[in-house]
Amino acid sequence: MKKVLGGNVKTKVDWPVFLLSGGILLLFVLLSVFNVEGISWLVNKGFDLSIKYFGAYWQLLLIATFIVGLGLSLSRYGKVRLGNISKPETSFLKWTAIIVTSGLGAGGVFWAAAEPIYYFMEVPPMHTGIEAATSAAIGPALAQSYMSWGFTAWAIYGAISTLVIMYAHHNKGMPLKPRTLLYPIFGEKIKTSAWGTFADVACIIGAAAGTIGPIGFLGLQVSYGVNSIFGWADNYTTQVLIIVLLTIVVLFSTLTGIEKGIQWLSNLNVTIAVAIGIFLLLFGPGQFIVDSFVSSFGTYMSEFITISTYRGDQEWLGYWMLFFFGWFIGFGPLVALLVARISRGRTIREVFLVVSVVASLTTNFWFTILGGTGISYELENPGSISGPLFENGLPAAIIAIANNMPLGSIMPSVFLILTILFVVTTVDSMSYSIAMSVTGEGDPPKIIRVFWALVMAIIAIILIKIGGGGISALQSFVVIAAVPVSIIMLPLLWHAPRIAKVMAKEQGIISNHEENVVSSPDKPSIKVTEI
Repeated sequence: MKKVLGGNVKTKVDWPVFLLSGGILLLFVLLSVFNVEGISWLVNKGFDLSIKYFGAYWQLLLIATFIVGLGLSLSRYGKVRLGNISKPETSFLKWTAIIVTSGLGAGGVFWAAAEPIYYFMEVPPMHTGIEAATSAAIGPALAQSYMSWGFTAWAIYGAISTLVIMYAHHNKGMPLKPRTLLYPIFGEKIKTSAWGTFADVACIIGAAAGTIGPIGFLGLQVSYGVNSIFGWADNYTTQVLIIVLLTIVVLFSTLTGIEKGIQWLSNLNVTIAVAIGIFLLLFGPGQFIVDSFVSSFGTYMSEFITISTYRGDQEWLGYWMLFFFGWFIGFGPLVALLVARISRGRTIREVFLVVSVVASLTTNFWFTILGGTGISYELENPGSISGPLFENGLPAAIIAIANNMPLGSIMPSVFLILTILFVVTTVDSMSYSIAMSVTGEGDPPKIIRVFWALVMAIIAIILIKIGGGGISALQSFVVIAAVPVSIIMLPLLWHAPRIAKVMAKEQGIISNHEENVVSSPDKPSIKVTEI
């Protein structure tokens, strides 16, 4: 493919990866068309097996990934600068905005509003002896939300995987593909290895399925919202029009490039979210939000091990915490690719702190602003939020909360716009990462990005037509895809520190006098400088 949108660029598309990943998605859609109940049953069975046999492993993997990243960032290795340049290419605020909004994505509104209320009304099983829907349930409800979207979950998005990808790409000439995560094991062979193809396909499927689901649910949720606000028909035509609108915005962003499109969308997302946050702190239950965040974060930290390693109620775990953990893992490699693409010139310490700490704290406070506001209204007027939530599901939570806010006549529309922007950012970011995965280029051709954005939107439209079961099955399919992806992520726990050590030696950060024999990223055993 030589001629592409945006210029004459020679591009090598990895056709086996392209056809296999696209083919599996197409097969899923075709099977759903002919037998959506059957495919839903099959996927749900796979989901249950994934949770049963890999759930405990995922819990430990997330904790270990965070600990290794934290250790590297606090050590002298944290000073290692990535990407072979002396200063960052992107400003700190823009860089942080892209990471936070791309990682948070569709969860930025609907889960932020609904998840804390669910936990408030039905206290998670590890928090025993607490009566639901009382002041005592506030801390556990928000703390559980923090765990689902907290330090360990965000760590899988690039705490150590970004380090491995950037070293292999900038120092060893490896492509910007998920398979590059396996470079420390296979070396140069991973470029053409079947294991590399498997890694790319598994990671693309996980990210694509996880993106298509929110597109479909956006159509359903915004359709519900405009019906509640404006009285428009809540039907298939409205849902398709919403997805078409979303796709047009994505294509506009795609054609303007990452330096303009994704950055612009991310900045707009952050600006609106900050404005809403300030508005609610000043004119909403501001004191309640601040108090709830401080006390609930204390609960999160003091019960961190208890919550993150809970294994009691398997059904609850699969429906809630492990579902989110599997979701983060499934998205992990492609988000890490995006982080690697925009983090050139950053240090290991900066990457870890922004991906694992800043993004987590920002997400937790945002969940407190929306979910905490909903809890406040529920305490004042029981049933005002929980009633619509339990009757109509996720879309009703944010609409009910917004209706109770100051300026309640316009706030539901504001949140619908913010939801669309969050999902647009996710689709744009993931189409970019998928395009990198099938070309290996940091600036993939726009035609490839456009293709994946269109494919994901079209699949979402088809699945909505089939029925909600198809989209729900695809959401569950992300967790199944997390199984092979989580295995790919495991070796990073010991290879990332070794790579950091090699880079620290090359950059003169560690002493040249202390040496030991350790495994290098290139060969099983060579002599490198050790602290």
